[in-house]
Amino acid sequence: MSDEARSSTDELDRIRQEPGFCRYPTSHMAVVEWDADTGWSGPTVEPYGASPMDPRTLGLHYGLAVFEGLKAFRGQDGSVSLFRPDDHGHRLGRSAERLAMAEMPADLFTQACARLVATVEHWVPGGYGQSLYIRPLLLATEAELGLRPSRNYRCVFLAYPADPCFGAGFRPLAVTTATEEVRAVRGGTGESKCAGNYAASLYTRTRAQAAGYDEVLWLDGLERRWVEELSTMNVFLVWRDEHGTRLTTPPCEGTIVRGLTRDSLLTLAGDIGLPVTEEHTEIDAVREGIRSGRLTEMFACGTAGVVIAVGRLGTGGEDMTIGDGDEGPVTGRLRGSLLDVQQGRTPDKHGWLFRVTGAAATTTHTDESGGRHT
Repeated sequence: MSDEARSSTDELDRIRQEPGFCRYPTSHMAVVEWDADTGWSGPTVEPYGASPMDPRTLGLHYGLAVFEGLKAFRGQDGSVSLFRPDDHGHRLGRSAERLAMAEMPADLFTQACARLVATVEHWVPGGYGQSLYIRPLLLATEAELGLRPSRNYRCVFLAYPADPCFGAGFRPLAVTTATEEVRAVRGGTGESKCAGNYAASLYTRTRAQAAGYDEVLWLDGLERRWVEELSTMNVFLVWRDEHGTRLTTPPCEGTIVRGLTRDSLLTLAGDIGLPVTEEHTEIDAVREGIRSGRLTEMFACGTAGVVIAVGRLGTGGEDMTIGDGDEGPVTGRLRGSLLDVQQGRTPDKHGWLFRVTGAAATTTHTDESGGRHT
């Protein structure tokens, strides 16, 4: 092995051991394009690099950009699998539909992810909670001004070896409620993963971080009364009363993202016999629950952050500690159950894993020739 190759291998080993979150893009990316006349292209995998962009590009002027975030995991046997790629593909399609963008077929989305992962398989770390984070970005690329749907789109799939976004130690978060600004209202784009939704949260989130908090807990946009979600994660509440422990999360009614980690946890909670419901919860009930001890845990969940406790809540002029401020047993158990499936330590009885490399790799169902999909 040459000194240059050895240096490159050593550097990749270092990155896999301590990747951080989205700090080191892999050597390659996947690309799928859409044209109004010819439809979707097949996916190509090409070296990572900048994409030239005309300043008239519609996506830049009118926010015609939607994205996804999903992960590939290395299993105990060394194989690599995507987690729920078809579901992420369907969600990208729903986000695109809301913005009148071209909707990529879910099987094409999955094939693009799989071909990228197969190419950069050596970048995938294998530590607890680690993954290859994949960021597909669909952008309107037609270079002609005018407020209308674009005739051209480009979807770029990026990949990064990654720890959970708030750190591998899963330190409990401190969050504070938004009091003046709102992120979403019914009938808007709140449940879509479009670029503007996330930009709209940054002003409030930056102020919260300056005040010593990690994140913002958004309330509903009309009454500022009902708990919704964090800027990038869904929220669960753990209650204890005379009937035992139960779990609740706000329902998806157009103002919060339909998180696939959230959906997975609803299923896994049922698997372990933990009662769970989707229900509206007032912020006043959260405050009362913390004071009385009925609200024993609160946690956030998402693809990037996995499952992480909320130990401190700033709300109504108070700074309140939830439980003892540390991670509670329900939070830890559900995160462990999720990661055990994702990293192949327990059987995948819900069919969530799409194996890309290793024995019994899943066969993709798109045209290997790179033909177009209409």
